[in-house]
Amino acid sequence: MNVLERVTEELRKYEHPFFEFSAREKDAGVELSIRSKIPNVLSPEYKITFSERDIQSTQFSWTFQKLLYDCLTDYIVELFTKSPMTG
Repeated sequence: MNVLERVTEELRKYEHPFFEFSAREKDAGVELSIRSKIPNVLSPEYKITFSERDIQSTQFSWTFQKLLYDCLTDYIVELFTKSPMTG
């Protein structure tokens, strides 16, 4: 299994009503993209890149889960701080 397949396999475990996840190869790793399913948001995408070394780790599933939730938290904060409703 290559690195993209491994990340894609992990992503299949997660589904969210407001966000969609995708992965693509980038340089020597994989770029994870989080996009809002809500139309017309000011920050439409959040990206993070995993190195091949990170993905090949035996702890990748746990690391991935923590990082995904951390990224979602950061993305949500970013969405609200750029929102016209916050002033």
